[in-house]
Amino acid sequence: MIPFFTYEDDIPAGAGYQIFSAKHFACLLTVAVLMAVIGFFFVKQDEKNRDRILLAIPVFLLCMEASKWIVLFSLHHANIGMLPLHLCGLAVYDYLLASFLPSEKARSFFGEIAVILLAPGSVFALLLPDWTLYPVWNFFNMYGYLWHELLVLYSVLLLIDHRVSPRIYHIWYEAVFLGVIVPPIYVFDRRFRCNYMFVNWPPEGTPLSWLFSFMGNPGYLLGYAVMAALVMLVIYVPFEVIHAIRKKDVSFLPKM
Repeated sequence: MIPFFTYEDDIPAGAGYQIFSAKHFACLLTVAVLMAVIGFFFVKQDEKNRDRILLAIPVFLLCMEASKWIVLFSLHHANIGMLPLHLCGLAVYDYLLASFLPSEKARSFFGEIAVILLAPGSVFALLLPDWTLYPVWNFFNMYGYLWHELLVLYSVLLLIDHRVSPRIYHIWYEAVFLGVIVPPIYVFDRRFRCNYMFVNWPPEGTPLSWLFSFMGNPGYLLGYAVMAALVMLVIYVPFEVIHAIRKKDVSFLPKM
């Protein structure tokens, strides 16, 4: 039996599971049920308790990050490749700002980045996890699901509580966020031969690898940027539709 705290270097081949297998779907179902339960609990709370929940999630994520490093050091597997420099790892800092900044406009700025950029990325990670080499009953497997579940959940709760009102002309929020974080990560990746944010090479079997096949490196980064912008625009569309419907409904109300 493989111990619960086992890092990938010590996992025997074939011990994990396949994407879209029964085990993967069982993990996704568990994530969905937990999100539904917490969401239902959140809706029933008053404003003060909702504030506490939204403050607690990013703090809990920080504690999770600390626990990961405690486990890695105890297993003698702490390494530069486990830093929180992927988009989903950096999300915790955005969430802290979205919860703790004193300015409501600043909280809304970082909250919208969570909804439009970080949560969709986490959904993609849950659907196509890169931690399936682990058995289901493993710290790093369960960590991957819980981490990304909380990233999605936090954004959903912001929308439920109407703390964020995404509008397509706010897309510059995400552009500024990426413009600030990507260049230093690119420099870091080049210096230490890492691949955070996939700026050095694309993951196999993804649209990025298709771009890489004919645009090369660093040419495919331009296609990467265009693709990211198009995806964000598509994500904004439902919010614009909802806004238009609400505006239309209001226009039919009798004037007082």
